[in-house]
Amino acid sequence: MAQKLSPRQQAQLAWLDTLPPKFERMKKIVELFSTHHADESQVRSLQRMLDELKAQGSQINLTALAENFGYMGMLLRRAGGHQTKSRGLSELLAGAKINYEGAYREASTPAEPDVEEEEDVSSP
Repeated sequence: MAQKLSPRQQAQLAWLDTLPPKFERMKKIVELFSTHHADESQVRSLQRMLDELKAQGSQINLTALAENFGYMGMLLRRAGGHQTKSRGLSELLAGAKINYEGAYREASTPAEPDVEEEEDVSSP
């Protein structure tokens, strides 16, 4: 009998399926940011998107991915050098993609049924 995904895994997969186009958008804005071509509205929209993704990821128990999005949002808000921000964002985006792959693999693998081990009760 084929194992089925739990409702939690199905919700995670549904949310994870929405991420690839958002990753492409993030990559585009980070590249524009690193070449000084991104305007304020693009940077603010990236901040909003990262905050939303962090909240959504936390709701469905994908904490590693949610924390990664949170770090990216925090880095965008932080004062500091432009070059430091662009390098940090690109590295965090690469980390987010790795976390995405791991989360997708975990959510798409059916959970093992809980097998209760029978205790061997033997009298002396």
